[in-house]
Amino acid sequence: MTDAVGVVGAILLLIGSAFSLLVWPAFLRRVADDERARDAHGKPTRFLTVHVTLVSVALIIAIAQLVVGVWWLIDGVL
Repeated sequence: MTDAVGVVGAILLLIGSAFSLLVWPAFLRRVADDERARDAHGKPTRFLTVHVTLVSVALIIAIAQLVVGVWWLIDGVL
């Protein structure tokens, strides 16, 4: 792989990571404010639990993308 392709790949990973780290927390805030998120007693519903799980997995993947993107960029530059 050429250095240019490696740098472009690293930048794409960083852009994808930044997008996920910005979008998913805002989405989770909207879900938490939704009336379906809690039952009449204030306990979390399955709706909230599923979305918290989804966002958690997405953020873990975003952090992994960030780490790999930075590593790949540093490795390509050095």
